[in-house]
Amino acid sequence: MPYTGDMALIPATILTGFLGSGKTTLLKRVLTEAHGQRIAVIENEFGAENIDNDILVADTEEQIVQMSNGCVCCTIREDLRSTLALLAAKRRKGLLAFDRVIIETTGLADPGPVAQTFFMDDEVAETYLLDSIITLVDAKHAQQQLDLRQEARRQVGFADQIFISKADLVSSEELDALVHRLKPMNPRAPIETAHFGHVPLSKVLDLRGFNLNAKLDIDPDFLRADEHDHGHCDHDHGHCEHDHGHGHHHPHGHAKHHHHDDVKSFVWKSERAFDPRKLEDFLGAVVQVWGPKLLRYKGVLHMAGTDRKVIFQGVHQLMGSDLGPMWKPGEKRESKMVFIGIDLPRDILEQGLQQSLV
Repeated sequence: MPYTGDMALIPATILTGFLGSGKTTLLKRVLTEAHGQRIAVIENEFGAENIDNDILVADTEEQIVQMSNGCVCCTIREDLRSTLALLAAKRRKGLLAFDRVIIETTGLADPGPVAQTFFMDDEVAETYLLDSIITLVDAKHAQQQLDLRQEARRQVGFADQIFISKADLVSSEELDALVHRLKPMNPRAPIETAHFGHVPLSKVLDLRGFNLNAKLDIDPDFLRADEHDHGHCDHDHGHCEHDHGHGHHHPHGHAKHHHHDDVKSFVWKSERAFDPRKLEDFLGAVVQVWGPKLLRYKGVLHMAGTDRKVIFQGVHQLMGSDLGPMWKPGEKRESKMVFIGIDLPRDILEQGLQQSLV
């Protein structure tokens, strides 16, 4: 997945979240607050109730509607690929002016195929740059939705940024419990509350969630909880300073005693270098077998034979890697990976990674 900083590419943001989670409220705010930015909004479920008529110039049967603030609204008539192509063509001909795209998915949508469109289709990949997936979670109904609907859990797993809406409708204990549930599902997405869609634009746009960069943010609380787990310790190499004897199968036991969510994540670390060929073979096999169940995975790797960090990431079956910056003198060379997926066989993955070390 090449990710270039090419300004000629149009950044795209995927906005997902369950029905009533406040996607439209957030969208309206972004549209009215986007100072000097012209945004094309691609709607999966277009209707008067989604975007107020007062910000639409005309409510027509047309697929593309110009808004009074210079933004554009577009319904998905066929598939996302053709809609993106149509917008790009009109932009090239000077018929439409926009700087970025926000795709609002239906409440039940799986963001995976939407994200994959940006990497699988050459025309789309040459024109657009997938920036990030933003997931809204409704504080009032989230626990129930997460219990009942795998789509809701998937949306959490895919996110680069999670916003909790309607937090004012629940107690601080309930909010805390929700955050504790979301973190183990996705330790790499910051979680913030969004009060009536009031979030700074800097947390919505240009997040670079799909950027192949050398920064791998993992929630520090999650890492601390995970330290008690035996998972990522090479105990035979003695650099795991924690006691992993007590309750090591339930690193988050206190936080999610009621929920056994199928969307889970785990972090794997090692100071031993990877053998590039072994790792490539193993990850290739993993993606073939578990691709549909892998939501997002990312890593900064210490590889034998290079003084540069190797960065890799993927969505489902699509995986890409790149050489990153040099390891600094004195910097601890350590591979760090995070996998987020549905019922992933953690033991098999850990064993395979272990066997891919030099």
